[in-house]
Amino acid sequence: MNTALHNLFVDELQDIYDAEQQLVEALPKLAKAAETDELREAFESHLKETEGHVSRLEQVFESLNEKPKRKKCHGIAGIINEGEKALKEQKDSEALDAALIAGAQKAEHYEIATYGTLCNWADLMDHQDAFELLQQNLDEEKEADRLLSEIAESVNGTS
Repeated sequence: MNTALHNLFVDELQDIYDAEQQLVEALPKLAKAAETDELREAFESHLKETEGHVSRLEQVFESLNEKPKRKKCHGIAGIINEGEKALKEQKDSEALDAALIAGAQKAEHYEIATYGTLCNWADLMDHQDAFELLQQNLDEEKEADRLLSEIAESVNGTS
């Protein structure tokens, strides 16, 4: 087995594990701030999925005989920070939901890129259990992004 790739794989797992946990903390704030019921419900639903992503990542660590460990994900931290700034700037604006969606899609795209890479590496190293769990997370992130795009069309059309 390629030890360097395995170590990089575990490092990236720790990064996305932290990212998902940061998002578990951020999503309730987004849901509370959302103006439309449709967006609020999407954030609440994705919170449940994100909690499932954390659980699946713990199973991935277990399948690799690794302890689940967080490594600070500065990428998601930056996206969340930008979102909090936008939330303050757009607080009383009719563009608030548009700003929330933009921030959420940045997070989704970060996650999609990360899970896509992790799936590729898991496949290369023949970590089949890890691959299947990561693929489930990837599929759900892609669906969340698709839903946000759909909501954005209606929100941005009326803003």
